[in-house]
Amino acid sequence: MAGVLSGFTTVWALAALGYVLARGRVLGEHAPQVLARLVFSVAAPALLFVTLSHTSLDRILTGALLAFVTSTVLVAIVYVLVAKLVWKRSTGATTIGALGASYVNAGNMGLAVAAYVLGDVSLVVPVLIFQVLLAGPFALTVLDLASGQGRPSLRRLALLPARNPLMIASGSGVAVAASGWTPPALLLEPLSLVGAAAVPAALLAFGMSLPGARPLRAGPDAPDRYLAVTLKIVVQPLLAFLIGRLIGLDGHDLFAAVVTSSLPAAQNVFVFALRYRESESLARDVVMLSTLASALAMIVAAVFLT
Repeated sequence: MAGVLSGFTTVWALAALGYVLARGRVLGEHAPQVLARLVFSVAAPALLFVTLSHTSLDRILTGALLAFVTSTVLVAIVYVLVAKLVWKRSTGATTIGALGASYVNAGNMGLAVAAYVLGDVSLVVPVLIFQVLLAGPFALTVLDLASGQGRPSLRRLALLPARNPLMIASGSGVAVAASGWTPPALLLEPLSLVGAAAVPAALLAFGMSLPGARPLRAGPDAPDRYLAVTLKIVVQPLLAFLIGRLIGLDGHDLFAAVVTSSLPAAQNVFVFALRYRESESLARDVVMLSTLASALAMIVAAVFLT
């Protein structure tokens, strides 16, 4: 319980600081966009390369990861079907909503929860790898295509992930880990220093977007918001539990699958929305509401599974 509370305290303390900075106009009106670009293009790639280059590859393919991935894919599909077939949302708006319903905060909240609740930080690393190597690049490719003009060629479509800084850094980190090579400290230390800014900068950008925000307000995207939060906080952990039991998980492995699936929507969803100027209020509100509600979901998981 202490780990969950500690993680949420950290998140909201930094978000509150961003809110205060925005209210005081300390960094100017364009600061959220500038910070988002910094995270997307520089700090997050550095953090991912350093983290993944030290990851032991035998910790990636686990039963808990299978339950998490399957639940992630299922809730994303449900959101896309409702948004596209029932509400007729645009591809960009649907992608942001689907990310809010399934893309968890593994890099910040996940590390804290893994360390203090699950007792092993490595348990969240497979989730991070899945998101940054597969789920994230796929969604970013869709957003890139949706924001472009005209029908892209197959060559351009194939090269889109390779132009994404997160994909390049993640792929490079996994390649280094697989090779067994240990990069020299002269290379890693500057990257570690820059990467350390990724999470606080993302949280500050999130907090700076909050003045005037009303996440419970009525509006055209209210159904999208509540669907995404419900899928993220209720449906995804429940699916992870059911899938975990189906494949024979129990004890700590089952608890890990449910807890990682209970993590709130990542701040990166908001960063992506800012980067592509798509459904920014939806991303912000889903991140805010899911961050509040996920504490209860994790506490329920801890009560029934430990």
